Amino acid sequence: MSFMDKVKAQAEQAMVKAQQGVQQGQTKLNEMQASKSHDSLLRELGAAYYAQQRSGGSAEAVSAAVAALDTHAADAAAAAAAAPPAAPTAGGGAAPAGGAAATGGGSFDLDDV
Repeated sequence: MSFMDKVKAQAEQAMVKAQQGVQQGQTKLNEMQASKSHDSLLRELGAAYYAQQRSGGSAEAVSAAVAALDTHAADAAAAAAAAPPAAPTAGGGAAPAGGAAATGGGSFDLDDV
């Protein structure tokens, strides 16, 4: 193998690593955006529930907030199912799919409020 062939092989390996890094960065960004959207929907639900309990807000607003949260959860589950398997991280485990660990995990319902 000539020197130029070795340089070319190393350049190709570097390109693959760079593409993997970009893909991991995009995945992390998508997870953060989904988490932010989820948090926003939870805040809206809390505000609607508080308004209903304290200042005569409508039950429809609470129902709409719950429906929006359910839709977001279903979309996230569909995206996680359609996504390719996560590559191992530096810790040796798989990266969380769907952002479950990124959002603090757990499930919430109106009884928790």
